Amino acid sequence: MSKLSNRLMKTSPIVISLVSFVLAILVSCVIMLLCGYDPIFAYSVIIEGSLGSVRSLTNTLIQATPLIFTGLAFMVGKKATLINLGVEGQMYTGAMVAALVGMTPLPLPGILHLFLALVCGVIGGGLAGALIGFLKVRFGSNEVITTTMTNFIIINFCDYLVNYPLKAEGAVAQTNKIVDGALLGKMIPGYQLTWAIVIAVLAALIVKFVLEKTRFGYEVRAVGLNMKAAETAGIKVGGVMMKAMLFSGALAGLCGAVHVTSVGKRFISGFSPGYGFSGISVAALASDSPLGIILAGIIFGALKTGAMYLNMMSQIPTEFVSVIQALVVIFVSAPLLIRALIGADRKPKKGGRSHAE
Repeated sequence: MSKLSNRLMKTSPIVISLVSFVLAILVSCVIMLLCGYDPIFAYSVIIEGSLGSVRSLTNTLIQATPLIFTGLAFMVGKKATLINLGVEGQMYTGAMVAALVGMTPLPLPGILHLFLALVCGVIGGGLAGALIGFLKVRFGSNEVITTTMTNFIIINFCDYLVNYPLKAEGAVAQTNKIVDGALLGKMIPGYQLTWAIVIAVLAALIVKFVLEKTRFGYEVRAVGLNMKAAETAGIKVGGVMMKAMLFSGALAGLCGAVHVTSVGKRFISGFSPGYGFSGISVAALASDSPLGIILAGIIFGALKTGAMYLNMMSQIPTEFVSVIQALVVIFVSAPLLIRALIGADRKPKKGGRSHAE
């Protein structure tokens, strides 16, 4: 193996993520130039719009909150070799269940009503994720297909509910408002930022603890590293996959529950601009690190907030932010492909025995 190959194999995932992000920015600049736009002006406006004031910063954190949750949800599934593309649908499930509980008057103190709404949202999302895990383990279903299809089913069913049986008065397809006692309070008076960002950070810390310090986390990592070896060691791979999908769905459900009890204040049809799929980019940039997902979520949150400001200040399309997200995933994946090719090209050392012998 050449020196270059050795260096590539030893490259830190953090370095890969940083280089990938820089390359994504550079390539997007080239695309802007080719389209006749000034990239320096565009990024200066994005930075000003996302970090230039207290209000801009709070808006960035608001945008980052769901991305942290969905990044965590996707990452947990991926750790167990499962590609959970159903985060969006599981988030919708959690949001709808939490909204139903939150808008129902209950003889409970406000904090308990809020807690119950969040817990029910977690359970709803978790069950939606566990269903995918069950289909995978019991029938060998491809989780990419089942999660994609369940997204359509769940999202359209939620749209039906808010357009017909649960529709509040007015032209907008939405539920009634969640009662005030079941809403998350604001962190800073006069700003829209709520305690949702704190819950997101706590969720990341809990995920880190679970994956690194518990038996379940050890089993998930073992299955992710080598499924056959894990099975040989006595780990029930099917059970681990089921639990991982339950955990992943629960995080997505918590995302939806937190959204409707904070900025949403009710379930609104189409409330998500694709948070579930943006979580894939967040997890990729963070190299599947729970703490890295916090930073990656804030970075993408800043890009989204800055893009809205860019739309007001210029004629540059906000879709360039989506281009950056896609480029990040492409560049993060490229070194993994190189490593796979290098690994597949390895030859046994001289004097070694082949498995066939």
